[in-house]
This record gives sequence, structure tokens and C-alpha cells, in this order.
Amino acid sequence: DSLPPAHYKETMNTVLVWIQQAEAKLSMPQVAVAEYEIMEQRLRELKALQSSLQEQQKGLNYLSTTVEDLSRKAPAEVSQRYRSEIEVILGRWKKLSAQLVEHCQKLEERMTKLQRFQNDTKTLKKWMAEVDVFLKEEWPALGDSEALEKQLEQC
Repeated sequence: DSLPPAHYKETMNTVLVWIQQAEAKLSMPQVAVAEYEIMEQRLRELKALQSSLQEQQKGLNYLSTTVEDLSRKAPAEVSQRYRSEIEVILGRWKKLSAQLVEHCQKLEERMTKLQRFQNDTKTLKKWMAEVDVFLKEEWPALGDSEALEKQLEQC
């Protein structure tokens, strides 16, 4: 009665392996990327990891309820050992979940900033091309005050 079912051990191993893989993916160094497509790909990977996190939640819930059942049946020292084990896993799970949300938010913010920067850069380049054309125009004759005033306004 004080031992967990075989499914508990399988689920525990599955959840632990998943947590380790997810932690490894999140621990990849964050590099400064100036290519929107690469950032989109990374965001898709993070969103997929979030979906996977939701799928793994069932296993985690099973582990928690099994530990609760065991703690009612098992002797105190055995019960405490299983509770400690699940608390460590729950701590890692919460930390991983928070990191995942934070990474997604930061990446989305950076993507928005990059998009805005790229749009501003396009606008600036267009303006600079127009100014370049203006500067290469022929200057009006010195006696043509009307043309000089018009050019002054344009400047």
C-alpha cells in the first residue's frame, strides 16, 4: 500500500525527462537577432514548448494526486520522501513555466521593436532618397527671388 503504482514511476520518469529537455531548450543562450524570420522561428519553438507543457500537466497532476493518496496510506517517513520528491518537481515545473512565459513575452516585445525599427528605417531611407533628389536639383538663378523663396521653403 505504501508503494506507488508502476504507472507512477513511468509518469515520474516521463515528466522528469520532459523537464530536463525543456530546461535545456530554455537555457540556450539568448543571442541578439536582427532577423525577424529567425525570431519568428524561435517564438514558434517557444509556443510549441508551451503546448507541450500543457500536455505534460496531466502527468504532473497524476503524480500529485498519487502522492496525496500515498501519504494517507504510507508511514510518515515514506510519505515525506514522496512529498519531497514531488515538491522538487513542482518547483522546477513552476520555474520552467514562468521562464517560458517570460521568454515569450520578451521575444514578442523585441519582435515588435524590430518591426517598428525596420519600418522607421524604410521611411528614413525613402526620405533620404527624396532629399538627395532635392539637393541634386539645379539651383535657381540669383535674380529669381520667387524661385529662391520656394526653394527656401522646401529646405
